[in-house]
Amino acid sequence: MRAPLSWLREYVTTSASAHEIARRLSISALEVDRVIEAGVPDVEGNLGLLVVGRVVAAERHPNADRLQLCQVDVGNPDPQQIVCGAWNFDVGATVAVGLPGVQLPGFPGPLEERELRGQLSRGMILAEDEIGLGVDHAGIMLLPDGIEPGTPLADVLPVHDQVLDVTPTMNRVDLLSLVGLAREVAALTGGDLHPPTPEDPAIRHPEIVDVVVDDPHGCPRYIGRVFRDVAVGPSPQWLRGRLHLAGMRSISNVVDVTNYVMQVWGSPLHAFDRGKLAGGRIVVRRAHAGEELRTLDGTLRRLDPSDLMITDGERSVALGAIMGGLESEVGEETTEVLLEAANFEPIGILRTSERLALRTDGSNRWEKGVDPHLAEPAAVLASRLLVDLAGAELVGSVDVHPGLPERPVVTLRPERARRVIGLEVEDEEQRAILERLGYTIGGEWTVTVPTWRARDVAREIDLVEEVARVVLDRVPATLPLRRAVAGHLTSGQRLRRLLEDVLVGAGFSEAYTWSLTPTDPDPEALRLPDPMSGDHAVLRTTLLHGLVDAARVNVDAGNEQIALFELARVYLPAGDGLPDERWRLGGITDRGYDGARAAVEALSAALHLPLEPRRTTTPSLHPGKAALFDGGWFGELHPALLEGAWGVFELDVQDLLDPVPERILYVDVVTYPANRQDIAVVVGEEIEAGAIVAAAREAGGTELREARVFDVYHGAQVGPGEKSVALHLVFQSSERTIDDDEANAFRDRIVAALAERFAARLRG
Repeated sequence: MRAPLSWLREYVTTSASAHEIARRLSISALEVDRVIEAGVPDVEGNLGLLVVGRVVAAERHPNADRLQLCQVDVGNPDPQQIVCGAWNFDVGATVAVGLPGVQLPGFPGPLEERELRGQLSRGMILAEDEIGLGVDHAGIMLLPDGIEPGTPLADVLPVHDQVLDVTPTMNRVDLLSLVGLAREVAALTGGDLHPPTPEDPAIRHPEIVDVVVDDPHGCPRYIGRVFRDVAVGPSPQWLRGRLHLAGMRSISNVVDVTNYVMQVWGSPLHAFDRGKLAGGRIVVRRAHAGEELRTLDGTLRRLDPSDLMITDGERSVALGAIMGGLESEVGEETTEVLLEAANFEPIGILRTSERLALRTDGSNRWEKGVDPHLAEPAAVLASRLLVDLAGAELVGSVDVHPGLPERPVVTLRPERARRVIGLEVEDEEQRAILERLGYTIGGEWTVTVPTWRARDVAREIDLVEEVARVVLDRVPATLPLRRAVAGHLTSGQRLRRLLEDVLVGAGFSEAYTWSLTPTDPDPEALRLPDPMSGDHAVLRTTLLHGLVDAARVNVDAGNEQIALFELARVYLPAGDGLPDERWRLGGITDRGYDGARAAVEALSAALHLPLEPRRTTTPSLHPGKAALFDGGWFGELHPALLEGAWGVFELDVQDLLDPVPERILYVDVVTYPANRQDIAVVVGEEIEAGAIVAAAREAGGTELREARVFDVYHGAQVGPGEKSVALHLVFQSSERTIDDDEANAFRDRIVAALAERFAARLRG
């Protein structure tokens, strides 16, 4: 929510600056994202060069058909000559004028006197977009008649303002209103609160307002008010400007009034064209099976029987608390309005909004639980504005509800509050804080909770929190003294830290990529029912594509020697609605296949696990350069995914953890020397080197301490479709020295096993 400070100060008197207000709110109430400097820069008398003017003469420019030559009274003895390109005003119009030297937002430099088609222009008659009070540039701003020429424009419009960009927590829907923010600011800064108290228009020609609520649980209160002789048109500039600064678009005076009141009180309203309602009546009910409604955004929506609908007894005219219907929209031809100031049950609204993927400023408030007592002051303020701004006459009002909820009563013990807070907050200060926040204190410290906090404050500790957050900035900024350390890392945490350390030592840098992706190679990957955007719609099942995107960004930036890894979760479809969340370790390096294999070998060595890769194929990897092993895979990235030779790998952390023993057992250092032998066997091209090593280890027995491939040969010295695989064998015993004869016997046993399993022959 955006809260213009000039608007906020109408409801609270405080000497605190915008940044002081932001600081206090951030500490005790909500998140203040930023303070926006809006409108015309307030520097070195700049605002003094914006004044109210009155057009005393206007004629067509002698040298340009699309320009007017105007004489404007700006409070000086002589009128100011200004060339203007707008035609939406007549002589006598009250306008906003920028005098020479003024610096306007978005302009490259100060406004200067200059000739336009041979006529000197000594200033500018301003449109709303030229001073940051809107987006309209179709014509100049027209101000109310009666303002004295030369009056500073800052006295009439918020030409410069500071806007608080705030985000309340889910439980503080009361802070999604200017009155709620003003109450908070008054309590925090010692200011005076004065919410709007307009006079409710009198009903001189009463009519019956027919409102029926068939579902009082979904709609516990419905105030309906009928207005006749409504003149729909543009809103006055002050109202358009306030809505623009609050981040809302001006539509018409009637619609703008509903948005304005929602910003003030936090209770959304809706205006219907009563002439488009059958019988001019309202019936609140649940949707019928198969029912449809075309909402204001033009979308035809299929409704569910759980959806709360506003109807005229014959058809639905609005999706309750979310969006109005297109067929009952207020337009230029509207002369009769039915104003809805209602209250809605939050959970049902949230479910409907999520199911339809439709969120509005109104639904955002309703789903958090708006105070039903706010409907009445919102209806009164809106009625006053409709009468004043649209010339409407209030002819009927009805308030349908089964009874409003009582205010909760909670007992507070001030001494307990002091113990919990850890500060000496005296009884009278606690009383004053709570009363400034709207609580009523009775005898024996019985505290009556205000209606706007009734959903949130129900226990003594909630009242303690109310006191604590106001005095929070008095807590000394010290760290607690740590005398002991409890707890330890789990085996999984230790393993993940080890994996990170190994890769950092191998020259890799850690990356963080999105868990949500636009697509995923697994067709069963879980897709969000209501994604924030198309780029974040699917829960990833692999780290590969995020790392490829990260590498591409680095390449585009001109970086070299790129090696990235990520240790994060993937989300595998499990068939029961919830994903199987697995820790994965992925990496990408510009050192190609060899770089990926070296990283995987380093990880396997650190975990004391054998690495026995097997040939595999996958669309993401280069054909012939892809390997699978127990716990993961590695290979060279397919060039279609990223230009160049990129090595990639991905490991399942749990699969790596399973074979790692909980306890490391001590084994005596072997004091007897090793006997080393090399053999080379010729096998078919399709035989994997890893399978040969595994067979050699199985045949070699306990005396074979090491078996590894150190060369693979393809060429004329072997037959077509064959290759030579050279193995380095290490024989060693902890009980004796293995002599050459015994080692030769072990070697022959291995050669025989390879011949039997793979038809291998010993290469001479």
